[in-house]
Amino acid sequence: MSLRIAMALGLAAAPFAFATPAAAQSDDAAAQQMINDPNPSTFAVWGVSPAPKSVKDDSVQGGRSVHVPTTGNGNPWDVSVNVPITKPIKAGDKLTLMYYAKLEKPAAGETSGQITGQIQLNSAPYSVVIGSTVDITPEWKLFTVEGRADKDYSQGSLNATFHINRGKHTVAMGLVAAFDYGQ
Repeated sequence: MSLRIAMALGLAAAPFAFATPAAAQSDDAAAQQMINDPNPSTFAVWGVSPAPKSVKDDSVQGGRSVHVPTTGNGNPWDVSVNVPITKPIKAGDKLTLMYYAKLEKPAAGETSGQITGQIQLNSAPYSVVIGSTVDITPEWKLFTVEGRADKDYSQGSLNATFHINRGKHTVAMGLVAAFDYGQ
């Protein structure tokens, strides 16, 4: 894992305490490129009442996760995890969305599930800027989605959103980091 990714996902505090000045400058640049708060305690869960809270979880990088039960009834977006994008984005900017996810409490015979991770408008028409659907298993995995912004987006108009209602199971979400690398 690169220093930039580790730092962005909240993993860089102690191991890099003695980093060189050049590495420190690289860390500062990565922090400037992050466009969200990666901590699961800041995530909003929609479609489940009461909404689950993040918990301490030493099994995933960063040590926190949120565990969301789903029924699979309805649409995939009927249960979602939403992470606000906190900075404006310009047309043509290279975007990267990275997140940890895993499957828990699968239905009998189920060994994997699917979720869609994307950066999208946070209001109608909920247009997708970048996104992909991935297979999750009972093991934590780091997923990455990359693409370019199709137009300018104002601060507060986007979320990193995860549509997770694709089966009767629980989806665990760890740290989420979205980056804007500019042109």
